[in-house]
Amino acid sequence: MTHASEYLARRSRIRAVEMCSQARAAHIGSSLSVIDILSVLYCGEARVSPTQIDHPDRDCVIVSKGHAAAGTYAVLAEAGYFPPEWLDSYGMDGSLLGGHVTNSVPGVELSTGSLGHGLPFGTGLALAAQRQGSDRQVYVVMSDGECDEGTTWEAALFAAHHNLGNVTVLVDRNGIQSLAATEETLRLEPFGDKWRAFGWRVIEVDGHDHVQLASALHEASLPDEAPTAIICRTIKGKGVSFMENTVVWHYRPPTGEDMQLALIELADGAR
Repeated sequence: MTHASEYLARRSRIRAVEMCSQARAAHIGSSLSVIDILSVLYCGEARVSPTQIDHPDRDCVIVSKGHAAAGTYAVLAEAGYFPPEWLDSYGMDGSLLGGHVTNSVPGVELSTGSLGHGLPFGTGLALAAQRQGSDRQVYVVMSDGECDEGTTWEAALFAAHHNLGNVTVLVDRNGIQSLAATEETLRLEPFGDKWRAFGWRVIEVDGHDHVQLASALHEASLPDEAPTAIICRTIKGKGVSFMENTVVWHYRPPTGEDMQLALIELADGAR
């Protein structure tokens, strides 16, 4: 499935830039960093399907990093969850596709945006699945800045205490949050050791390498009482040279010449 997920990611990056430009919307840098993670999940590593959105035994993918809505919607549309034409309405009045992910959109399990709530919700789902004897896996895609939130660590304690080996966190570790680097805002390192201290199995990968992501997700799905944290080392603004590792693109929308240059770079990278 690797080639399919890589194609999905390339198409989704182009879509996300177009969406943020048209809507004059923020968070293109965040969307570009998480798209590879989402593409691997929705392209076969998570047991989800656009033809069985409400299947009771489906895996659950929670995009707790709700501000990366453009990237999430682009991946879902390109993966067949809803018509790509819907993307043209992103961020417009009356659109289903709001600036933070919402569960009125097919394929979205939880409305998010207030950071720190995805993992608590996911651990509740995982505990219910465990008690029901279901083999459902719960995947929670988080930002690294979201790990400033106390609710994240409360849920981490809860998951390890209840031996929720059916929950996997994927942290988009791009190292930049709203206004500065994460280590300047509130230091997270040694990040992997923190998760280990809370009783989690930790896997660290290149978050843009689809083979590494798929391998880590396969390992996480193997029977184990410990929950798994996959720390995905990513680049904010991945794929557009002047956006990469630059804090300004957390909020600035790509417009005019910036948009055109971004689309040229992404199209070249797609060949």
